[in-house]
Amino acid sequence: MSIRVAVNGYGVIGKRVADAVRLMPDMDLVGVADVASDWRIRTAVGLDIDVYAATTPATAAMREAGVSMAGSLADLLGQIDVVVDTTPKKVAATNLPSYRAAGVKAVLQGGESHATTGHSFVAQANYASAVGRDLTRVVSCNTTSMVRVLGALQGAGLLARARGVLIRRATDPGESHQGGIMNTLVPESTIPSHQGPDAQTVLPDLDVVTIAAKASHTQTHAHFWTLQLTRSASRQEVLEALRAAPRIAFIRMTDGLTALNTTVELMRDLGRPRGDMWEVALWEDVLSVAEAEAFLTYQVHNEAIVVPETIDAIRALSGTVTDGATSIAMTDKALGMRHRFLPAPVRLHDRVH
Repeated sequence: MSIRVAVNGYGVIGKRVADAVRLMPDMDLVGVADVASDWRIRTAVGLDIDVYAATTPATAAMREAGVSMAGSLADLLGQIDVVVDTTPKKVAATNLPSYRAAGVKAVLQGGESHATTGHSFVAQANYASAVGRDLTRVVSCNTTSMVRVLGALQGAGLLARARGVLIRRATDPGESHQGGIMNTLVPESTIPSHQGPDAQTVLPDLDVVTIAAKASHTQTHAHFWTLQLTRSASRQEVLEALRAAPRIAFIRMTDGLTALNTTVELMRDLGRPRGDMWEVALWEDVLSVAEAEAFLTYQVHNEAIVVPETIDAIRALSGTVTDGATSIAMTDKALGMRHRFLPAPVRLHDRVH
């Protein structure tokens, strides 16, 4: 039996989650709810997705705008097993009483606090602890990337502590006309920035400190890490630990992927929906290891990276798949995720003459 899913909030993350749910062989998207009545929700109608009004004022606004509605949020909640709340920061917490009253399980996003759900989620790290729960929170885009990369090295017994600098995009591309940062860089006011403690809600034993800043661009985030290893190791050992982890894809400067925008363009050329990159893109040829220290950098597509984690969280809460690796494989296959975006180069002596 398919998991019946609703998405509350059809914005940057919500529309991507809705599309991903529709691709899953074991899920049905019953509908989406929102308060908007403009082009964003009309897009959902055009995709034959049932639209529900999230609030009473939204019902009136949608009716006035001529948006075809299937009912209210309460109507939607009465038909589903799991709701994914992708509403703006702090709104989801106010929706929890409605979800509890309807008896549905809920997946929240990283804009909510860990205290709101009592559980934070990244599939490769703690899938089992979410199985059967009523509520979880998929951590933010940057935190997700940290748990994937640093967790892979910690799981391999290689990571002692991590110190990172995060250069964050100023705003989402679709909202850049509403404001942002121009011709400057804005450091976050505290060290550590919130991403380090957030990662520890998933990996409590992770020794990590993060420093962050917002820069005047809208395409993805960049991370720069200095890692203290548990022992002297080779570059190959570090690479092998990362290659064994899911949802990390390797890119190379020597392929011309020398900046954030080049990888964004590659996703478009690969035909990714909306140019999405669900994987962490790690520069393989930049990674350096010196005895017990490693240095690496990677790219995070903030609009897309949490989508596969959200799909896995749906399965975990519903209890239909109890093994994390199985769910990850199902999600990754349906989305078409990769460990490499480009074919391996052919050496001269391998060519057929």
